[in-house]
Amino acid sequence: MDPAWLKLLLLILVFGTVLLAVEGVVGLVRNQHERNRRMNKRLQMIGDGASREVVYSRLRRQRPEGLGSLPGLLGRAGRQIEGTLTVTGLPWSARTVMMLMAGTVLGIIVIGLLFIMAAGLVLTGGMVLMLLTFAFAAGFGLPMMVLSRMADRRRRKMQEQFPVALDIFVRGLRAGHPVSSALNLLTEEMTDPIGSEFGLVVDEVTYGAELRDALQNMADRWGIEDIHMFVVSLSVQTETGGNLAEILENLSGVIRERASMMLKVRSLSSEGRMTAVILTALPVLAFVGLFLLNPSFFLDVAKDPAFVPGYVILVTLYALGFFWIRRLVDLKV
Repeated sequence: MDPAWLKLLLLILVFGTVLLAVEGVVGLVRNQHERNRRMNKRLQMIGDGASREVVYSRLRRQRPEGLGSLPGLLGRAGRQIEGTLTVTGLPWSARTVMMLMAGTVLGIIVIGLLFIMAAGLVLTGGMVLMLLTFAFAAGFGLPMMVLSRMADRRRRKMQEQFPVALDIFVRGLRAGHPVSSALNLLTEEMTDPIGSEFGLVVDEVTYGAELRDALQNMADRWGIEDIHMFVVSLSVQTETGGNLAEILENLSGVIRERASMMLKVRSLSSEGRMTAVILTALPVLAFVGLFLLNPSFFLDVAKDPAFVPGYVILVTLYALGFFWIRRLVDLKV
């Protein structure tokens, strides 16, 4: 047989094998994705054989660890990291994240000092100030920006799911289910994040907590006003009586109208919000990138006596502009 035909046949066989392998991998990934969409994380862990106690402890891994009680700036940073990690759903504790950030900052400082010594530069106050700024921007600022972005995306998904969860809850009540059974419907019918969150509520009630306290814990974890209104409505109905299904149906309508108004406000303010993101993120990203690519661009200027006061004024103005822009784009509906 002609060797050219043999090569062509071999290439066709290799192409067919690779094509079948890629299709198989894509099919497995698609099936797993569909399975995860149909089932929230809590039900998936229970289906894999984990007990409810183990599932509860794993899903509540981001519970407060007392970092917020630390003094001063550390306490504020600890509370912010705890709240952010709780919303992101990442399996990391706040203490671990803070230790990793602190280790990254210290590592960058040590590497920077070694680089300055190896380059034969004279260490000045301006260089130290510049190095500290770069270390905190790269080791603390950038990770917090990523975590905050992930938390905002998951919080928006929770807000979109909540009116649907209220509708399912109302239908369960009108079908004759008690409140605990109607809540259990949400854990089976809803995907993450709201499915697992209501699963945690059901588990806390099962372990002896009051329903109102369990729901309040969920509202505190997420900081969403819609969930707070739901908890208040349920508490008032428990104390004064009334048709809970009708109350929650009206609440669902209010939440949907409020969400519609919020979408209109966001669309009208999208240009301003994007400008705010660029103005706050671009200086940090530009500084970190330029310092990595060409550190001498900053280190040579840091020798000037006027660098330290000018640099302090620059950072102060950036911080004021950052908080002022955040206040301007923080729209409430």
